[in-house]
Amino acid sequence: MAAMTEYEYRVLTFGPATSRAEARQAVVEHAEYGHWELARTVGYVNGQRRMWLRRKVMRVQRTA
Repeated sequence: MAAMTEYEYRVLTFGPATSRAEARQAVVEHAEYGHWELARTVGYVNGQRRMWLRRKVMRVQRTA
């Protein structure tokens, strides 16, 4: 039986005062240094943005 891929998630929330460039730079830093990938982005009417990042959970099996 094949195991399903497990992900861990991190949610980044940006207020209306945060520019798109600043939000993009924060996501780029998480992706580059933490191996996160962008899973979902939602923009709200009040100007707030929320971005979900995900990365695979690596399970290490004991060899001995």
